[in-house]
Amino acid sequence: MPEDCLFCAIAAGEAEAEVVYEDEHALAFLDHRPLFPGHSLLIPRKHYETLGDLPDELIGPYFRAARLLSVAIRDAMGAQGSFVALNNVVSQSVPHLHTHIVPRVRKDGLRGFFWPRTKYEGDDHATETAAKIRAAVAALS
Repeated sequence: MPEDCLFCAIAAGEAEAEVVYEDEHALAFLDHRPLFPGHSLLIPRKHYETLGDLPDELIGPYFRAARLLSVAIRDAMGAQGSFVALNNVVSQSVPHLHTHIVPRVRKDGLRGFFWPRTKYEGDDHATETAAKIRAAVAALS
């Protein structure tokens, strides 16, 4: 555990947070700067910086917790749905894997993604991009 990791300190009970869920593998707490009330962060108890660092045996338990929270937070906040997202390195304010679970209602002002959408330059560009991703998946499998 890195000494300066705020999320490790929260998981260890050394820093304060409003905990909304915990099990042996993960912990969730209210974001201190929420998009909307109920916005929570789910973290693995052990320090893993990105999703790619999360061990295979924790993927199932971690995402089962994310699924549970996506429904529980929606219901608790009287929302219509939820937004579930995580960043890897870029826009990751704390370098400890965390998943945002945000309650949503129609016309709440949150517009899809937080960045501008673009289009592919054409069908060939989309085909080439897909081929690059398939090759990277094959190399990692």
